[in-house]
Amino acid sequence: MLFETIVVGPLGVNCFILGDKQSNEGMIVDPGADCDMILAAVSHFGINIKYIVNTHGHFDHIGCNRVLKEKTGAQLLAHKEDVPFLVNAARSAQKYGLSVENSPEPDAFLTDGMELQLGKRVIEVLHTPGHTQGGCCLYLANEKLLITGDTLFADSVGRTDLPGGSHEQLIQSIKSKLMPLPDDTVVWPGHGPSSTIGQERSFNPYLNE
Repeated sequence: MLFETIVVGPLGVNCFILGDKQSNEGMIVDPGADCDMILAAVSHFGINIKYIVNTHGHFDHIGCNRVLKEKTGAQLLAHKEDVPFLVNAARSAQKYGLSVENSPEPDAFLTDGMELQLGKRVIEVLHTPGHTQGGCCLYLANEKLLITGDTLFADSVGRTDLPGGSHEQLIQSIKSKLMPLPDDTVVWPGHGPSSTIGQERSFNPYLNE
């Protein structure tokens, strides 16, 4: 299993490249910026990108959607609730003094329990609204790996003061969908360092209020 993290853009988004070495199929998660750097990594690993996945629609996570879709021919996937964020990304970024181009609409929508495949490897979609209404996490059970976007961070959780956010809903999503996973599941968030489910269950202050 290929798993590479590239930190992109001025807001330090963790963009992930996943690949199945047997089938040579790959996936890019949250290509927020630095498109050339992401494409160079894909070329270096020699994988064929099957999916471009957005864990949610905020502008800092989707800035390279169009370029990567055109360059790789991959299918763009996001939750339908976050489409307004994707197609209005430029306006959202401008409010923060940043420049991002709008994303195309997804080719297909992520849904809770949906399974994506890279070769024989299965990635389960977990819908975890709260940071946004369309927020999703990606779980690879066999690899003990969880990509959480801006839902869950090391010792923290996603902000909920933006449009569509709800702190109560976010905590409920984390407790019902993520905390039941095995302790040794490695958590890879949308920003910052990795953690584990066991670590967050025991010590995350937002989950133990």
